[in-house]
Amino acid sequence: MFTTTEKTIPVTVLTGYLGAGKTTLLNRILTHEHGKKVAVIVNEFGEVGIDNQLIVNTDEEIFEMNNGCICCTVRGDLIRIINKLMRRRDKFDHLVIETTGLADPAPVIQTFFVDEDMRDRVNLDAVVTVVDAKHVHAHWDSEEVQEQIAFADVILLNKTDLVTLEELDQLENRIRSMNKLTKIYRTQNSELDMDAVLGIEAFDLTRALEIDPDFLGEDTHQHDESVFSVAIVESGALNPERLDEWISFLLQTQGTDIFRMKGILHIAGDNHRYVFQGVHMLFNISPDRLWKKDEVRKNEMVFIGRNLNPEQLKKDFLVCVA
Repeated sequence: MFTTTEKTIPVTVLTGYLGAGKTTLLNRILTHEHGKKVAVIVNEFGEVGIDNQLIVNTDEEIFEMNNGCICCTVRGDLIRIINKLMRRRDKFDHLVIETTGLADPAPVIQTFFVDEDMRDRVNLDAVVTVVDAKHVHAHWDSEEVQEQIAFADVILLNKTDLVTLEELDQLENRIRSMNKLTKIYRTQNSELDMDAVLGIEAFDLTRALEIDPDFLGEDTHQHDESVFSVAIVESGALNPERLDEWISFLLQTQGTDIFRMKGILHIAGDNHRYVFQGVHMLFNISPDRLWKKDEVRKNEMVFIGRNLNPEQLKKDFLVCVA
């Protein structure tokens, strides 16, 4: 479900608070010589579209959605536009969705979970968040900023020329306490190598583990912020029925507080690794590649959200071990 195939189009969701530098990054994507044909969906909040007028003139496919915030009213429109785009499948090989700065990215991501047709035609490559290093502190407590950071696979810590090195280090540590999984780049004017943004398969936990097998270390969970991450690393094969019951119960009781879940699972009686992905109230467990002969079969999970109880999560998870 989360791996790129020849049939599916990779999708980058571009998010970030108002004025962080999203449109600047989008223009770089559209003008960079990266060899990709990019289609763009721009979402704005309000009846008058401005961002679309700020995008450089290119030959790329650009669609504007200004009839509502993408995160609450127009998921159906998003699906329809993607379906319309897919009729011109030969015209592009990567899709970028730029959300309004006031958007919670979760419903956009959920689109790729919910709609079966979407799963067969597109795959989520990465959630890229642009953070204004100078002004983010003024909006830090807003739901939008916290979710944009919590969901990010890649973060551009932008406008670094406007703050001190010490301030950057503090901000990066603060972001890491919320989302240890994310890859952080320090940028000015959203300037970054496109290989760090497009076609990186960052939404797939498999790749993150291969890059850094230790990122689920014991220091993953923090308690000094309202949003933080909790890691579980345990050996033992899992009973799939118990696992399904536990996750379903967890989402019924805490789903609104859990922004993001990722994991690699060892399922009893199966030689495949399983990839676990979840966004708020939705989750999916799907078979991945076969375990390698010399590979230690273990379970590695990360929960990102607020009001999480690390001890209780681990205790309930251990009940799922066969």
